Amino acid sequence: MSATVAARKRGKSASGAGAGAGAGKRRRKGDSSGDKGKSKGGGKMNEEISSDSENESIAPRKTEEEEEEELEETAQEKKLRLAKLYLEQLKQQEEEKAEAREFEEDQVAGKLKEDVLEQRGRLQKSVAKEIQAPAPADIRILRGHQLSITCLVITPDDLAIFSAAKDCTIIKWSVESGRKLHVIPRAKKGAEGQPPGHSSHILCMAISSDGKYLASGDRSKLILIWEAQSCRHLYTFTGHRDAVSGLAFRRGTHQLYSTSHDRSVKVWNVAENSYVETLFGHQDAVAALDALSRECCVTAGGRDGTVRVWKIPEESQLVFYGHQGSIDSIQLINEEHMVSGADDGSVALWGLSKKRPLALQREAHGLRGEQGLEQPFWVSSVAALLNTDLIATGGCPVRQRGGGSHGGGAGEGLLTISLHPRLPQQLCAALAVRGGLPAA
Repeated sequence: MSATVAARKRGKSASGAGAGAGAGKRRRKGDSSGDKGKSKGGGKMNEEISSDSENESIAPRKTEEEEEEELEETAQEKKLRLAKLYLEQLKQQEEEKAEAREFEEDQVAGKLKEDVLEQRGRLQKSVAKEIQAPAPADIRILRGHQLSITCLVITPDDLAIFSAAKDCTIIKWSVESGRKLHVIPRAKKGAEGQPPGHSSHILCMAISSDGKYLASGDRSKLILIWEAQSCRHLYTFTGHRDAVSGLAFRRGTHQLYSTSHDRSVKVWNVAENSYVETLFGHQDAVAALDALSRECCVTAGGRDGTVRVWKIPEESQLVFYGHQGSIDSIQLINEEHMVSGADDGSVALWGLSKKRPLALQREAHGLRGEQGLEQPFWVSSVAALLNTDLIATGGCPVRQRGGGSHGGGAGEGLLTISLHPRLPQQLCAALAVRGGLPAA
């Protein structure tokens, strides 16, 4: 029995050992499975890494495919894209053309507006503040006349100057070089076969706005018409009974106005070489005359103390009073305003709608003489830059005033022409020959 128990114990122990061995085996298997799990886990990680690398290697291929697809789409949509681009270019060109047309239309409209305002006498530009007095080095002196210069005109293109003097000659000068381009000599009285010209003091000149005709008047009651380009004599107008003191062409036409010491104003048609009519009204010798685009002219009546506006179509005249002395000079600023100067030293600004001056500057050039016996310096010439706020006056002593500033200088005489590049030539033409600008 004990043997049986011992055998049973051995069997149990053996079975326990076997179980332990089996467990051990199972643990080893577990361990191995764990190791395998670990190795499998590592393998999975390796597989994941490898899959990422594979994806990375595949990604460029997809981009290339996408690019190919995009290229294929661009090729398909190329016509549409080019059409849109072409339409955009056309639109841009049309916009640029529209802007250019609008700019041109604005320019044309602006020019038309200026023309309308000029016709109505309402065009006004501000230039007085920009004008500078000339430096002595800027002044060029032209010499050629033997006696005092009485008048000069500048061609509309500003390329030439015509000057006339008491020596009965007319000289055409080049503005650029200062050289004589032509000389119209004095004509001897009673001599036959000589070139036409003046035989007495030339007192006034005028040039047409197109630069075609030059008119000159003298103390012998004659008006001579010249071809401005060649200085060839064309016609001689007679009819005044005394010295011709003023000439003016109507702008844009060949209608000529003349005035004389015979107190009359005459109208001529130069293109047709014909006389039109005579106007009367002044009570003394007429000293000066001016005209613009309207069919009318203005005159300074000298000792009769009046300024008159002559309306040719209506055959009427307006009479203005304001100066206390002889009114020796007058010029239109625009179609509605004018300026005049007198020997009482005053300068008057007029509006054509009022009989009295809008402004009157007395003693414009100062006083002379001993204290208590002072007398104003007379104003011998006036000038206005057309359709601007700039006017200038000249007188004795040699002095100029304009645009709110003035300067002065002494001169030897009136035998020279002074060219001032900084002053508008319209002003120089009106002032230089009557003491308004410094002479050499």
